Amino acid sequence: MHKSGAPVSFWSAVAMGIGAMVGAGIFSLLGQAGLIAGNAVWLSFVAGGIIALLSGYSMGLLGARFPSSGGLVEYLVQGYGEGIFSGTISVMMYLAALVSVSLIARTFGSYAYELLPSGFSHIWVEVFTASIVLVFMFVNLEGARSMTRAENLVVLLKMLALGVFAIAGIATMDPERMSPVHYPPTHMVLFSLAITFFAYEGFRIITNAAEDMPDPARTLPRAIMTAILIVMALYVAVAFAVFGNLSPQQVVKAQDFALAEAAKSAFGEIGFTIMALAALLSTSSAINASLYAVTNVTYQLARLGELPGAFKEPIAHSRKGLIISSAAIMVMALLFDMTSIAAIGAVSMLIIHMIVHIGHLRLLDKTGASKSIVVAAIGANLAAVVLATIYLSSERPMILVWIVGFFVISALLELGLRMLTGRVVTKRVLNHES
Repeated sequence: MHKSGAPVSFWSAVAMGIGAMVGAGIFSLLGQAGLIAGNAVWLSFVAGGIIALLSGYSMGLLGARFPSSGGLVEYLVQGYGEGIFSGTISVMMYLAALVSVSLIARTFGSYAYELLPSGFSHIWVEVFTASIVLVFMFVNLEGARSMTRAENLVVLLKMLALGVFAIAGIATMDPERMSPVHYPPTHMVLFSLAITFFAYEGFRIITNAAEDMPDPARTLPRAIMTAILIVMALYVAVAFAVFGNLSPQQVVKAQDFALAEAAKSAFGEIGFTIMALAALLSTSSAINASLYAVTNVTYQLARLGELPGAFKEPIAHSRKGLIISSAAIMVMALLFDMTSIAAIGAVSMLIIHMIVHIGHLRLLDKTGASKSIVVAAIGANLAAVVLATIYLSSERPMILVWIVGFFVISALLELGLRMLTGRVVTKRVLNHES
């Protein structure tokens, strides 16, 4: 996509990243992470945040050197060349991004339904799920300026609500609940790393706004690191507020509504309602930012010949890829078991990030990145993948089968599209010395 007056400022980019990360991360994944790590989940959020910071450093410098609306797609092509491998991983990243947004949309639908009076049909979960995707599809059709204005407002409101909850929750918590004597074994905390990293993974969306930034070389790396640090502090504070007021068993029972249940414990029914509304705001801003990023990715993939040309055709102030992707997101959110798909998405994204960092090693002379930090990012992502694999092999082995299938499907799509279009992937940003 072309520049449109460089509408994405530093703080708009930070807001975009926060919106994507906090949207489903703390609302959808806290209960799942708590199921594994118990009241030590805050440690897992710290470790997951460190992995995200390492990844953010690598991707921030890649984006500074190769600013492109395609984000990770461009970095893959720069690192691995114009071949089938980079195309396959790009397609896989697109599919994983759709999975991530569909999980967020489903979370919105579930929270919206929870606010309805008792007696309403469960079909309203599906109605709310599809409706929120449609709403922000139309917002994004108005272009980047409309997206960033909406994002800044929603992020401000939800950060205010979550900040107040975290402070009040910590003030009313029972310190005994957070005592290390109640922590699960260390290996259980480590097993939850894939889930807690997934709660930060949305920071990659900032890279898709590089072409809409006035000075991406300076703005992009700073925005990524700032957004991750702010979200890390928020996640740790919220984890204390929740597990300081509820037992691990109560959190697991509440699942997606853990924050609302904790707010109810501290403030009564009004607390539950306010936190549920905050969840709606959070998931809304995540869908908004994610649709913007997905549109840029599909435009880049279509321009490179990795997706059919229809994805890059203009419509209103956006591209047809926005409409196609929104439709796919709605189908996924309405038809599939999102808990399983979330696990598939988490591990898949870790693998994709690791592959991007490995490719970065071939570009160090152009990005000026520290080799040791990039290697640390590779090692951290690999460790999280291995730990998740060990856990899933004993608890949910079929998910591992689906992850392998995810790679196979992506490869088949890449080969099929390459044969149909007859086009070869090319670099968007010329690989010359600055």
